[in-house]
Amino acid sequence: MRKTINFNSKWAFSKMATEVPTEICNKWDFVNLPHTWNAIDGQDGGNDYYRGRAYYVKTLDKMDLPESERYYLEINGANSSADVYLKGKNLAHHEGGYSTWRVDITDALERENLFVIAVENSANETVYPQVADFTFYGGLYRDVNIICVNESHFDLDYYGASGIIVTPEIVGKTAKLDITVYITDKKDGQTVRYTVLDADGNTVTQTVTAETNITPSIENVHLWHGRRDPYLYTLTTELLDGDIVIDNITTRFGCRSFKVDPEKGFILNGEEYPLRGVSRHQDRLGIGNALLPEHHREDIDLIMEVGATTVRLAHYQHDQCFYDLCDEKGLIVWAEIPYISQHMPSARGNTISQMRELIVQNYNHPSIVVWGLSNEITMKGDNDPDLLENHRILNDMCHEMDKTRLTTIAAVSPCPIDSPYIKIPDLVSYNHYFGWYGGDTSMNGPWFDNFHKSHPNIPIGCSEYGCEALNWHTSDPIQGDYTEEYQAYYHEELIKQLLSRKYLWATHVWNMFDFGADARSEGGENGQNHKGLVTMDRKYKKDAFYAYKAWLSDEPFVHLCGKRYTDRVEDVTRVTVYSNLPEVELFANGVSLGKKTAADHFFCFDVPNVDETKLVAVSGEYKDDGKIRKVEAFREDYRLKEKNAILNWFDITESDGYFSLNDKIGDILANEEGKKLFMGIFEGLMPKKGESVMGGFEMNDAMMQMLGGFTVLRLSGMLGTMGINLTKEDLLTLNAKLNMIKKANK
Repeated sequence: MRKTINFNSKWAFSKMATEVPTEICNKWDFVNLPHTWNAIDGQDGGNDYYRGRAYYVKTLDKMDLPESERYYLEINGANSSADVYLKGKNLAHHEGGYSTWRVDITDALERENLFVIAVENSANETVYPQVADFTFYGGLYRDVNIICVNESHFDLDYYGASGIIVTPEIVGKTAKLDITVYITDKKDGQTVRYTVLDADGNTVTQTVTAETNITPSIENVHLWHGRRDPYLYTLTTELLDGDIVIDNITTRFGCRSFKVDPEKGFILNGEEYPLRGVSRHQDRLGIGNALLPEHHREDIDLIMEVGATTVRLAHYQHDQCFYDLCDEKGLIVWAEIPYISQHMPSARGNTISQMRELIVQNYNHPSIVVWGLSNEITMKGDNDPDLLENHRILNDMCHEMDKTRLTTIAAVSPCPIDSPYIKIPDLVSYNHYFGWYGGDTSMNGPWFDNFHKSHPNIPIGCSEYGCEALNWHTSDPIQGDYTEEYQAYYHEELIKQLLSRKYLWATHVWNMFDFGADARSEGGENGQNHKGLVTMDRKYKKDAFYAYKAWLSDEPFVHLCGKRYTDRVEDVTRVTVYSNLPEVELFANGVSLGKKTAADHFFCFDVPNVDETKLVAVSGEYKDDGKIRKVEAFREDYRLKEKNAILNWFDITESDGYFSLNDKIGDILANEEGKKLFMGIFEGLMPKKGESVMGGFEMNDAMMQMLGGFTVLRLSGMLGTMGINLTKEDLLTLNAKLNMIKKANK
């Protein structure tokens, strides 16, 4: 019988060794898996986290293993390339840091054994990802096991898969199952017992046969219906030699049908089922991606609380534990490979192997409905023949391997809507940040309307949208201030625009959680992307979290916004309450300020700000409370201060009715005098069409339009990333000149 032995404990670890070790050095660190060497330096900013080779070493006495005929080492995540050595002999090499892979160690095992796993996350041109806005944590960051099996066993060699595939087809009230098992070294006379159990453990069908493919049916099938009813069946397969079970594996599956309609969106089991949700990066503060099961459970609980019906698992294969949780909870999943940002002609084989692993290892999960081919891959342009061919190969392979699911892409915002790249997958989604990276929040909905009008037969969705928020606060939020209040405003606007457009096949907020991006230096806390609805340590739900909960969740609640924004200078302050209940009443020091209704679930009250005021928002039996306090001067610790910034926006002198560095480029260029000044200074510095900008984007008309939505100050920061450095004096001189140019009266 199969036995799985956990192999996580007490590995000797070193980043300093220069060659494959032949013994354990007592001066090395000892670590338990899961482990990453970038849990700290991959989140502190500077883009200087260790990317290189490290060694994990462990001894094993074969007598400590159960007696068996075959032994496999199973590695569930080694980022991003790894080699396995046993007693100095290289047994295997694997490229791709997010999937399961196995090594047959049987013939190399002796009585005393020294295992060495060399893991490497160095920059290269053959393994994805290499360019992306997140940290590529190195390490053995998921479980390592030893699997002990009979000579005859369900396959363990094919791309880390389980050796079993279940394909349900719904015909009326019946589910016709196509079950295939793969067996290594099957002997004459051996049979397989297939047992399908319902959710209560009752046997639905059972078959004993020598065949490795059977097609039983489930009458009056109980459908898997997303969050409304995530019903799962269990298939147990046992390899029999006579009456003796010599191997067994179990998988869960769900029976469901779905399609995507360009007008009606996602349809599950014949019913319209809007996909409105979030994206998830897996890492955590101080932990990196070396997660434990309780971390995955906490994440799924938070995603369920916000009311999401879908989750985009970006930008790589996630832990099997999380896919299992999505099956159990009924979340619809977009699964993808890390083919991202920068196409590498020398890495085509890696996109193919990572996609093959993603599909075969996750085929049985009913939660997964789409395979993501790539993310923002056209940053350097969308007409590269090699890039297009790579995508056609992946798209065809997905359909060949899995005829039940669709393919999709996450296109970068400037990618033309008539690009040949857009026409390759079944579905299309775009990453748009109008209202954050240039443009206005009002541009989002109309952009999708234009796409839908131009391509009425292509299902379109929004794969990323969001803005950053830290513990900064203001009563007058503006784009780019990183305040919790602007993030809340941004998402209020995007909720109203995107969630109401029925034709959008899916929308995914970027991101559910703040995540590590060591190259980032913005927002006053370097090393993180702060677009999450929840902080990276999962301890604080930002106000925008509750804006989505008000729209998506059926769990009654009331949330008083601005709890971290206590001290305020204005005599009357705006207080917002989010709730999915029809009416909310707000009390200030016990005195009612009235009851309000809000069709958009966002209840706004004007509150007198005198001394200290306790606020209580009430709707029926549900309530939430906080407080505000009148102060004479704005608290400076509420105001963003960029680390390493030459100039912060609040240092800029503004004159009412005149321009400043805080104005948008598009507005300045629309003014004849402003255009003359701006182009006189920046024309030689601004990138031309076809040139590379912003870490890899190719300048085109769409990019030019997006830049028009940036403030001059933000543009100056972008120029810095391109090696064009303006001094504080340069910027203040420009600001003084802008202060002399009058804006047109509106």
